[in-house]
Amino acid sequence: MHVLACVKQTPKSDNVKIDPVTGCLIRSGAESAMNPFDEYALEEAVVLKEQTGGRVSVITMGPPAAENVLRDSIARGADKVYQLGDMAFAGSDTWSTSYALAKGVEKINAEDKIDLIICGKQTNDSDTGHIGPQISAWLNWPNAAFVKKIVSVNEKSITVERLTEAGTDVLELPFPCVISVVKEISNPRVRSVKGRMAAKRAEVTKWTADDIGADKNKLGVKNCPTRVVKSFSPQRCTNAVVVEGANGKEKAAKLVELLKENKYI
Repeated sequence: MHVLACVKQTPKSDNVKIDPVTGCLIRSGAESAMNPFDEYALEEAVVLKEQTGGRVSVITMGPPAAENVLRDSIARGADKVYQLGDMAFAGSDTWSTSYALAKGVEKINAEDKIDLIICGKQTNDSDTGHIGPQISAWLNWPNAAFVKKIVSVNEKSITVERLTEAGTDVLELPFPCVISVVKEISNPRVRSVKGRMAAKRAEVTKWTADDIGADKNKLGVKNCPTRVVKSFSPQRCTNAVVVEGANGKEKAAKLVELLKENKYI
């Protein structure tokens, strides 16, 4: 079984500035790490490898520094890693990013057939949750999002349990397919000494837009359909009123009077 995990290098801190002109995150100088949700996707991929005797590949799209999350993936149990790096990708939204990743998947799949793609449910820098479903749409592969448990796997399909607003669904998806997982699915393992050593020696396969046969008219900030009209930090209001009183009954009475004065009741 060949499982491909999608990972992304994202800011380690939530104190990240936004370029007011482009609307993109200013990543230079910000400490980065693997997107937390992708850690669970990678862990589940490695668990499936151990259960089925298969292999795990990992793909990312990002600048040269994103190689770090790929080496981290090797340390966590991945076998092969691929990096899409090209200025043509710069500023891509989820539509353009998922397109590029799908083209990368197609290239990997042509060399080594992929059974399953696992993504984290979202990233901590944009929180859209689009990438997994959009990759499946570009590839025309079945998809399930918000997967919290893999129930069973056989040679032809995977059965998963996914979260819904009403509870949970159990779905069977034929291979090849794409799933996006939530944190409840697993607990990421600690990197072993052997894994860390393998990460240092690992070969990172690097591809440009031309290498994966991508249409450059679908890449980059100038070609993606998303437009950031305005970005700003919301102002915080600290005009709370503290209701004082000798006891609970007195405080409750004053609160009722305050609500009446402001015509809330």
